Amino acid sequence: MRSPVSRRHFLRDVAAGLSAAALPRLAQAQGASQPALTPGPPGRPGRHRVDEPAAVEVNARPLPSFDIRDRARVRFGALEYRSGLILTSSFSGFGGLSALRLDAKGERFIAVSDQGTWFTGRIVYRGRGMAGLDDVEAAPLLDAHGKPITATRGWYDSESLALDGSIAYVGLERVNQVLRYDFAKGFTRARGEVVPLPTAARKLPINKGLEALVFVPKVMPKATPASQPLAGTLIALSERGLDAGGNLIAFLVGGNTPGQFSVRRTENFDISDAVLLPSGDLLILERKFSWLGGAGIRIRRLALSDIAPAAVVDGPAIFNADLGNEIDNMEGIDAHVTAEGETVLTMISDDNFSLIQRNLLLQFTLVD
Repeated sequence: MRSPVSRRHFLRDVAAGLSAAALPRLAQAQGASQPALTPGPPGRPGRHRVDEPAAVEVNARPLPSFDIRDRARVRFGALEYRSGLILTSSFSGFGGLSALRLDAKGERFIAVSDQGTWFTGRIVYRGRGMAGLDDVEAAPLLDAHGKPITATRGWYDSESLALDGSIAYVGLERVNQVLRYDFAKGFTRARGEVVPLPTAARKLPINKGLEALVFVPKVMPKATPASQPLAGTLIALSERGLDAGGNLIAFLVGGNTPGQFSVRRTENFDISDAVLLPSGDLLILERKFSWLGGAGIRIRRLALSDIAPAAVVDGPAIFNADLGNEIDNMEGIDAHVTAEGETVLTMISDDNFSLIQRNLLLQFTLVD
């Protein structure tokens, strides 16, 4: 079970890795504390909602290869496979993992489940490969009154997560709302406040709405000057909200240039998450499914400097995978840079609490 001190270290490390501009807030965040947890029970049958904080034991089985057809293959487009895990737990609230953010070392993580649950913990490594998870805790997302959002408003489908120092933004796809949490006020016990969004965001289709959130920090040392107009902006992307041209609707919230833009939709792919690289490039994780064509995922690389109100942005695919690979319903992606200077992408899947789906945690090195 993680101590309050290590919780503060997690907050510090995540903020340092994801938004150097927010460092002044860390002094406040490090003062946050929360009560120790007791292990949670498996839960009532059919109930995946988490009503109280609980320690969670997670089992991990390694995936030594990514390509089912060629176990020796490690290169997939611009990515090189590092390691993977199949995650299981007897805790009934574990699953539905839809978004993931890591600290600067790629060790401590915070994730959200689509059932309105925080998950925090630590990835255990053996060499360069992942070996398991430790210190895992679950806690309900709270509303402004300190009550679980699922109990008080029936809100769930928490699909996306963005961090700006000690501030966390969570997107709720079912109701197309974004909640803002100040981790300096209790970490995962903090209360959420509704973020004002453009009117058009509320009109996105149910279950195809807000699916990915990225916060653009005010300082990006490795980004080009052309990326700076979006500094301090929350980018919100829909899964399959379509504009008049059939492209994917997205929003710029706050910042100096708020407005609506689109991501060109091709090959029937929908957006499931996104991550901003230190270079200023935006990677979007996409997926598709059909009964004839099966399932597929890809990653596209967009230039942040191309994004502006009314723009339609596009970029090359740098990674593709299908059911010949170890994939599932891949819904979360994040990036960190190792001590050796390698950019590592981490992806997580949402099992929908289904017996025929899996919670996968995959890592790749971004080669190109």
